[in-house]
Amino acid sequence: MTPNRRRVLRGLGASLLAPLLSTATALSTAAADDLRFVHAFGETVLPAPARRVVSLGYTTHDTLLALGVPPLAVRYWYGDHPFGVWPWAQPYLHGAEPDLFTGEVSMERVAALRPDLVVAIGSSISRAEYDVLSRIAPVLMHEARFPAYGTPWEAMTRTIGRALGRSGTAEELVAATWARFAAAKARNPGWAGRTAVAAYHWAGESGAFVGGDTRARFLRDLGLAPTPVVERMGADDGFYGALSPEDLSPLDADILLWISSFAEVPDLVALPMRRTLRAHREGREVFAGPLVAGALSHGSVLSMPFALERLEADLAAAIDGVPATVVASAAEAGLAP
Repeated sequence: MTPNRRRVLRGLGASLLAPLLSTATALSTAAADDLRFVHAFGETVLPAPARRVVSLGYTTHDTLLALGVPPLAVRYWYGDHPFGVWPWAQPYLHGAEPDLFTGEVSMERVAALRPDLVVAIGSSISRAEYDVLSRIAPVLMHEARFPAYGTPWEAMTRTIGRALGRSGTAEELVAATWARFAAAKARNPGWAGRTAVAAYHWAGESGAFVGGDTRARFLRDLGLAPTPVVERMGADDGFYGALSPEDLSPLDADILLWISSFAEVPDLVALPMRRTLRAHREGREVFAGPLVAGALSHGSVLSMPFALERLEADLAAAIDGVPATVVASAAEAGLAP
C-alpha cells in the first residue's frame, strides 16, 4: 500500500470515528456533570451512581428509602422506631436492617461499612468531620443557598436522586407529592386566601414555626398564609420564634395548628391566653400529636403526604369557624372550646 493510500485511509477512518468520539466525549461529560455536586463545603464528584450509602442527615434516610436504596446506616434523631425509621418509611425498608448511629459520628463505623457515598445533608457535621469523611467516601452536604437544616424536600429528593442515578424516579416522586397537595387544595377551595400558623407550647414557652421550617411550609404549600406578625418573624431565616406568654395574638389565624411531641398536653390545655384567641373560641384549633408532628418535622417526600393524609379532614373542619364542628384531633387533646 502506498503512503498516500495509507494517509487517505487513516484520514477517512479518523473522519468516520470523529463523530463517535465526539458523542462519547459528550456523553461522558454529561454523566460527569450529572454526578457533580456543589455545596456549602465545596464540591463533590461521584465516579458513578452510588449504591452503598450511609445516611448521616437526621432525615435523609426517608429520601433514600423512597428512591429504593435502603441506607447501610441511619443517623438516629428521636423516637422509638426500629432502625430509627418512622412508620411512613418502614414499608420501604423491604427487609433491610441498617445500622443505627447515635450521638457523635464514628468515622471508624462509617469506614467499616465501605460506603460509596455519605449523605450528610442536615447532619450538623463540622467542616473538619466532612474532611475526614471525604477520605472514606464522597460526601453530600446542603447547597450553600439553603440553611444547614433547611433543604426543601423536593430539592433533597432531586439531589439524592441524581447521586443514585435515579433522577427519573426522583422527579416522579416530586410530581406525585405536589399532586397530592394540589388535590387537597382542590377539595378544599375554602382554604384559599386564609391564614394558618403552626405553633408550639413547651416548657412554658409558646411560639410559632416560621420561614422555611417544614411545619410552616406545609401550611403554605396548601395555600394557607401566615399571619402578618408570624410572616415578619420569619424574615431572619430562623425556624421558630418565641412569643410573650401575655400576648399570643400573632397565633390567631383562621387555622391554628398546634405541634406537639406529646399526646397529652395539659399545660397547653390550661394555657390562659390561648382561651382569649378567636381561633380557640371558634373551634379553629388542630392538634398534631407525636406521630403527625414527627412527620411534619421530618419534612420529607415520604412524611409530608403522610401528614397531609392525617390532617386534611381536621384542617377542613377547623376552617369553617363553627365551634359545633368537631375537629377530632383538638377534641381528643382537650383543646376544643
